[in-house]
Amino acid sequence: RLFRRLTPRTRARIATSATRRGTSQGEDFFFASSRVRLRSRAGKSRAHTSDARAFPDRRRSFASHREPRRAAHTREGATVDARETHRARASRESPAPRNANARSCELDNARDRALGRSPSRVDRARRPRRASRPDRETSVSRKTRRRLSVAARTSIADVMALKPGFGYKFPWEDMGTFKYLLFVPFVATVALGRDDADDWCWHMLAIAAVRYVHSQFWISLSRVHAVTQHTKIQAKGIDYKQIDREDHWDDYIILQLIVMTLVHKCPGLGFSGFPKTCGAGLAQLLLLHAGPTEFAYYWLHRLLHHHTLYSAYHSHHHASFVTEPITGSVHPFMEHLMYTANFAIPLLGTWAMGGASIAMFYAYLIGFDVLNNIGHCNFEFIPRWFMNLPLMKYLIYTPSYHSLHHSKVHTNFCLFMPLYDYAYGTADPGSHQLYERAMKGEAAPNKAPDVVFVAHGTELLSLFHLPFALRSFSSRPFKSAWWLQPFLPLCLPVVALLRLFGQPFVSDKHRLKHLNCATWVTPAWGFQFFIKREFSHINRKIEKAILQANESGVKVLGLGALNKNEALNGGGQLFVDKHPNLNVRVVHGNTLTAAAILQKIPDDVREIFLTGATSKLGRAIALYLSAKGVRVVMYTTSKERFEKIRGEARRQDQKNIVQATTLEEGRGIKDWVVGKHCSPKDQEKAPKHATFHQFVVPPIPETRRDCVYTNLPAFALPKDAKDFRSCEMTMERGHVHACHAGALVHALEGWTYNEVGAIDHTRIDSTWEAAMKHGFKLATVQAKAIS
Repeated sequence: RLFRRLTPRTRARIATSATRRGTSQGEDFFFASSRVRLRSRAGKSRAHTSDARAFPDRRRSFASHREPRRAAHTREGATVDARETHRARASRESPAPRNANARSCELDNARDRALGRSPSRVDRARRPRRASRPDRETSVSRKTRRRLSVAARTSIADVMALKPGFGYKFPWEDMGTFKYLLFVPFVATVALGRDDADDWCWHMLAIAAVRYVHSQFWISLSRVHAVTQHTKIQAKGIDYKQIDREDHWDDYIILQLIVMTLVHKCPGLGFSGFPKTCGAGLAQLLLLHAGPTEFAYYWLHRLLHHHTLYSAYHSHHHASFVTEPITGSVHPFMEHLMYTANFAIPLLGTWAMGGASIAMFYAYLIGFDVLNNIGHCNFEFIPRWFMNLPLMKYLIYTPSYHSLHHSKVHTNFCLFMPLYDYAYGTADPGSHQLYERAMKGEAAPNKAPDVVFVAHGTELLSLFHLPFALRSFSSRPFKSAWWLQPFLPLCLPVVALLRLFGQPFVSDKHRLKHLNCATWVTPAWGFQFFIKREFSHINRKIEKAILQANESGVKVLGLGALNKNEALNGGGQLFVDKHPNLNVRVVHGNTLTAAAILQKIPDDVREIFLTGATSKLGRAIALYLSAKGVRVVMYTTSKERFEKIRGEARRQDQKNIVQATTLEEGRGIKDWVVGKHCSPKDQEKAPKHATFHQFVVPPIPETRRDCVYTNLPAFALPKDAKDFRSCEMTMERGHVHACHAGALVHALEGWTYNEVGAIDHTRIDSTWEAAMKHGFKLATVQAKAIS
């Protein structure tokens, strides 16, 4: 109805703009422009278009009295609203984009003929262009288009709200990690013995420490798939943008610490002299929260969903469609100030009634965090018997209840008590249904992955790089940072327990095109792979992972890093020989790894020096390059292994494979392909301006200032890779090791053979072409000449 009320000329311009801007932005532009034009034609003021401007690609409705109601919660967590109806109708009724202007001309000319006038319009495409004149009819649409263009160019990670309002940023936001210096005055006061009679600074630091530990507990718990997989609410995952946006989740702890201390120190107020406990005061605290604070929050929250305040402040919070426990603490500074003032009501009210105590601060602040974190979990765990207690559904919310607020935006506004939603008619009628579906595992069913990549621990501190360990740290490439060293003693008992009782576990889940992907981890660490008596233990863990994947219906299982070590299990051949009837395809991924190494070697190279020459990768590189006419000098002291590899080459290519028994023989060769650890002393054997193409783990030390070092073979994931929230060890965001990419390509291509044992060098080119076809890109070569 809205679209039909527009003139043909307006419809044509909207369709033309949609064509220029692409599908999603064009659709939102149609909705915004049509609203503006209707209101202009009616002689009213121009409509606000914050709903179209803020996050145009998310198709999210922003709640206001002008907006249509959302439909029911769908299976995938998405929602459908009336805007979709407008878009569908627009696609049916609007003329074809290419002929939009011509069609508009025809309609106007037909009208002129019917009125007895000569046709007044000429197709703009058929006449020379002239300088455009701003007119009243097009000025609004240009403004709308300009705003949409700004919104489209600006990512959520850079600007959290489209039009940030006054006080959007925290005062210490630009300080980065130096914001924690704000705790120093409190620490110094306690350390110097200058605390007051209430031991205020000591208690404030203790409360802050408990809040940090408590939040970390919920972060870890919500990311353990064994805990969340059966009652998950939203099937969609999170990405790096959300992690970065929520990186400053703890700003509210610092803010409330400062505000409470200012009130405590305020002269003449008397907010001090607290006893340790007061039972009556805790009861008063509870009543004041359930009454004034919950009531005020409800209406404040609804006010923040007005389009003006929403686009200026609250859209920052709602950018997280799928929530994690700490999402509840992610708000702009001004919004947190409003919340802090509201949450002070129970504390100040209890004090005014004479029931304040030190225990009051612990109970309220920590209890508040518990409920806030519970509501933002993406899995349901509140038991049915508890929710079936009389009136309980009015007194406490559940994770699924608040999840509907993030997916539908303008329902379920309450803080912790749904009573106010029921009282004012904003409780979503599907809340209980979603709760039941989540408890039954139907809201986001746990599906077996199509591809599993089996990784393992490296150094002991890599334990903290697991997604459920340190959230922000795992979202960046792993580095053994100095601040991790004090936690090293904590790793030792964990490693011992995993050695005795550990089983392969799910580290993370992702999506790539039509594939459900997962990363599993075997409880083994890098040093164990160099202890022979540990081989059988490690192989048992890998075998268990393979059998578990086979039973679950996994199609491809990739072996990562040392899990496919030749000395350990022959590149996975051991498992295929032992279980010949496996349905899952075991893939070491080294064919694509070899292709990645070879791609980094310039085409004009006619000679290379190869170390680690008799390994799987070394053998494949030697056979491939020798077939291309490149002279390969293989550094190995084993004549037998050299002759065996040389004998695999074609007779005419065998002359290109030469053995070297010392590194000195590589002095005249500028391209070194390094597959074995090369010490600084060994690197001195290479000539000046040599290039080290390496596939050794860990990478060799970069000590030659006159040489170039390439990085390990890795790939950037295709653009349609979803739900990647943690880095694969030292890889950059959105990158995976070549062997991991090899397993993904194997599944995308639907290959039915096991890629184990020796690398088939005749498949290197076809594997590379398949990777390129599916959108994988070789990670940028770090041509790091240290000069």
